[in-house]
Amino acid sequence: MAPAGSCCCCCCCCWGGAVSAAGAAQRLLVLLLLMGALPAELHPRALATEYYSPLALLKQELQHRQQEAPAGGGGCSTQSGDWGEQYPAECGESSFLNFHDPDCKPKGSSVCDSVLSLNTEKILNQAKSVAEQKRFPFATDNDSTNEELALAYVLIGSGLYDEAIRHFSTMLQEEPDLVSAIYGRGIAYGKKGLHEAIESFKEALKQKVDFIDAYKSLGQAYRELGNFEAATESFQKALLLNQNHVQTLQLRGMMLYHHGSLQEAIKNFKRCLQLEPYNEVCQYMKGLSHVAMGQFYEGIKAQTKVMLNDPLPGQKASPEYLKVKYLREYSRYLHSHLDTPLTEYNIDVDLPGSFKDHWAKNLPFLIEDYEEQPGLQPHIKDVLHQNLEGYKPEVQELICTADRLGSLMQYETPGFLPNTRIHRAMGLAALEVMQAVQRTWTNSKVRMNGKTRLMQWRDMFDIAVKWRRIADPDQPVLWLDQMPARSLSRGFNNHINLIRGQVINMRYLEYFEKILHFIKDRILVYHGANNPKGLLDVREALEKVHKVEDLLPIMKQFNTKTKDGFTVNTKVPSLRDPGKEYDGLTITITGDKVGNILFSVETQTTEERTQLYHAEIDALYKDLTAKGKVLILSSEFGEADAVCNLILSLVYYFYNLMPLSRGSSVIAYSVIVGAMMASGKEVAGKIPKGKLVDFEAMTAPGSEAFSKIAKSWMNLKSISPSYKMLPSVSETFPTLRSMIEVLNTDSSPRCLKKL
Repeated sequence: MAPAGSCCCCCCCCWGGAVSAAGAAQRLLVLLLLMGALPAELHPRALATEYYSPLALLKQELQHRQQEAPAGGGGCSTQSGDWGEQYPAECGESSFLNFHDPDCKPKGSSVCDSVLSLNTEKILNQAKSVAEQKRFPFATDNDSTNEELALAYVLIGSGLYDEAIRHFSTMLQEEPDLVSAIYGRGIAYGKKGLHEAIESFKEALKQKVDFIDAYKSLGQAYRELGNFEAATESFQKALLLNQNHVQTLQLRGMMLYHHGSLQEAIKNFKRCLQLEPYNEVCQYMKGLSHVAMGQFYEGIKAQTKVMLNDPLPGQKASPEYLKVKYLREYSRYLHSHLDTPLTEYNIDVDLPGSFKDHWAKNLPFLIEDYEEQPGLQPHIKDVLHQNLEGYKPEVQELICTADRLGSLMQYETPGFLPNTRIHRAMGLAALEVMQAVQRTWTNSKVRMNGKTRLMQWRDMFDIAVKWRRIADPDQPVLWLDQMPARSLSRGFNNHINLIRGQVINMRYLEYFEKILHFIKDRILVYHGANNPKGLLDVREALEKVHKVEDLLPIMKQFNTKTKDGFTVNTKVPSLRDPGKEYDGLTITITGDKVGNILFSVETQTTEERTQLYHAEIDALYKDLTAKGKVLILSSEFGEADAVCNLILSLVYYFYNLMPLSRGSSVIAYSVIVGAMMASGKEVAGKIPKGKLVDFEAMTAPGSEAFSKIAKSWMNLKSISPSYKMLPSVSETFPTLRSMIEVLNTDSSPRCLKKL
């Protein structure tokens, strides 16, 4: 999530005074000691009489480490992507607190070794090359200063952001105006805290007002923060200095796509490709933008160009190359169903199981006996642009209402950019859920997947799923229990890295302290049962822990089983069977010998776990339907409150199950909003800053606690009678074509005027 800012060639200018060779070497040695990269016998005071070159120091350290390193690595590491297979069974028991054996290695994963311990010589060689070629912004005319700058930039490229920050900061103590160090520190800060990064980029721009990369990186930092207006302004300033700056065009285009401004995004990608015809990111994003707008011919043409860019032997394939064939196949499927009624087909059933499995896990497209989707059929035309004025007044009202409802689902948290396309899609989803639930409570049937029947809870969520899918076709929004039986029996991991090495996931920063307190409580429970005599010492040690990173040393100190890490499991209490608990989140903390950690959470979606949660949700939905039918005939407050609690309880279990490959959070919240409106209550409040609804559910001790938290911000009020006058969403937009048309429509002039 850090601002983009690779070490690129810039004009070489002289900034700041000369730095002595001895001073440079001393700072390097102190830096390496801070990194834990030098043996204790080497101390900075030795530099008072003798100068060590950086290369000599690190060669000595490399030899020292190679002599002491064990033959094998250690630690159980998880995969870095959002998806990975489960840990092998031998990684730990099924209790709430497990320990990682150093010999346990997941198949295909590397162990938790420090980047530095394995690549010291490589880092210095790279730094030497970067310094000689001056491949960083605003190199000076002093070789020693350039050497230090190059080392810090290489540290960034090696993932050692803390060390890079310390090194840049030390340099800036001597030369406060060293613009390359100011900017580089901002790049490193981007992995740790966006506000610090933004201040660094602003400071660099004070020193160098025409610093294009600083404007570009500032724009990306604001984009990651979710500030669309500030990001747009910074990108624009970069392009005013150089209208052909490809990186800025690429980043601005991607921001516009994820803001829902697809037409403007395409303009940026086209300009990018005029300047760099083989830019895979711009080509992929251009194809994706066209498909999202229903322009399948242009979209698939762009996708095919990406597919033709085969990696050279030994070259790693780009993420776009790995994804593009999935997108092309999905695009062909969508095109062939543009005019088929949505009630007559089911994506989860139609797409081949192996395709879904590989797509959801982001695996290379190596699927045996795969039969490609039919090519584009000439008689099926692309989606045409539809003006808001082309819709009837009541449909215009429906669209404006959806925009307003969708905006209430926006997270006010770093990492979540407001997306007007998603807002409209999920607002329409909420309205359609409202109308479908109301029909169900009056004993009406619904048409789903080619069948007419009473609505079940999955049908309610499927309404939101279809809107989320089409709003962004890049993401596979798939039901996990509809995956192939073999994959489901092995289980899926919906995995989130909170801290990986030195990179902090700022989306979830608000929950670090809450998770820390939970882990402390679990550790005390564990030691109370297994080490009661040492419980007091453990408690005193834990009271001094204020960061997740400090937990691992405590665990190693008081438990011999803790080698490289441990896991803690949350439990979800059953309403259907009081006293029974289900597996919730698995919280994992592992570390290496230098202090880098992996702090992650995941839900392990197995067939058995899914059945347990489904039984809970089935029972709640049955109760909700019964009480909803009573509510339709009654106006008593108690009935409405009971229905409200049942809706939130049902979604509490949905969140903890995490049954979708993507999009579970906004899908579930749109169901909350829609079902609440069906009960006569409108959600008028916004989600508080820093709060994530799915994490509130997954970290709540039970459904009642989650309901209380959610209601505290929802500001529920009686629904306006105008909602009853809105046309049917499912009848107004019965096909994929009509859904894409309404998502493409610009409603801002009329809807903003109405507000």
